Amino acid sequence: MNTPKLWVFVVLLVSLVAVACGGTPSQPAASSPEIPAQTESAAPAQPQAPARGKIVISNWDAYMPSDLLEKFTAETGIQVELALHATNEEIVGKLVASKGKGFDVVFMTGQFADAVAKMGLLSEIDYAKLPGSANLFEEVKRIPFTKYAVPYTWGTTGLCYRSDLVNYEPDSWYDLLKPKPELAGKITMLSTDRWLLLPAQKALGFSANTTDAGEMQQVKDLLIEAKKTLLAYDDTTFYSKLVSGEALLVEAWDGWCNYGIAENADIRFVIPKEGSDLWVDTMVIPAPSENKEAAYAFIDYVLRPEIGAWVAENILYKVPNRMVMGSLSTDLLTTFPNLSIPPQELLKQEALQDVGEAQSLYSEIVAEVLASGQ
Repeated sequence: MNTPKLWVFVVLLVSLVAVACGGTPSQPAASSPEIPAQTESAAPAQPQAPARGKIVISNWDAYMPSDLLEKFTAETGIQVELALHATNEEIVGKLVASKGKGFDVVFMTGQFADAVAKMGLLSEIDYAKLPGSANLFEEVKRIPFTKYAVPYTWGTTGLCYRSDLVNYEPDSWYDLLKPKPELAGKITMLSTDRWLLLPAQKALGFSANTTDAGEMQQVKDLLIEAKKTLLAYDDTTFYSKLVSGEALLVEAWDGWCNYGIAENADIRFVIPKEGSDLWVDTMVIPAPSENKEAAYAFIDYVLRPEIGAWVAENILYKVPNRMVMGSLSTDLLTTFPNLSIPPQELLKQEALQDVGEAQSLYSEIVAEVLASGQ
């Protein structure tokens, strides 16, 4: 990367950003460097987009280079209006209320795209119109919801801990749920519903998408018991608690663990042996979009390797693009080892999907767990 290492600024600013509930954490509010000149790749030449019209895009703040829209318009002639959403729930609410109208491209997490697609509000993706998708790992396009959603970033959830202050190597969700005495009161868990439930679901051997009421009762009981040893539920500043030593072990999204590693090289990330989730942030095209060709042109532009490289280098998230991941610097991968988690390992984890009517059960259990002991 020929710009200053933006993750330093990300670390300083990320605690100010709210969490994108139910998807990945919302994106770090950081200044974006300019997009470098397009590099050569194995993908076919970019198609000539129609130099007309205007599209409306909704995305999280700072989740793409700040000059991307300007350069896209300069190259294609397509005007772009950017709307921001803070959470998946916010943009889903807007799409449902408008019946999908008003947007041409929307960034959202996979299980939310899955739910919106089931409502008939999304267009099926024609990957033949996306030459840049040739660089995506083929396996990621086998996840069911990618029929309607183009992968942008992906990752998993696990244990993030202070290796210099914990005298063993945590490797199980039970290290979080039933910790050793010396860790009691030094642990945080995520409070967003799918990730609060995840450790207990996996520890008990259940699916992260289970809809079985009996299994979910066991999940609730385990989480209520685990709450007794928690320092806090924390979706935004858990990595800061690790840096300060207030916490020693936290449940964390892999990308956000990297913000702690940027400040303290003794912080480690591990996927528990019981397995974890696979989250995927995606780009979708609402069915009522009146300029789908321009929407495809934009998505294909975003799939260029230099955009994916910006994401990996500045947001510290993995991208499901083989051209990008094969080009990252040794220094970056050495500093942030979980960027090197291979796609085969990620794909062993369970893709989060819409749980349909069981979402009300999920929400009810989360509310009970959070209110317990008060």
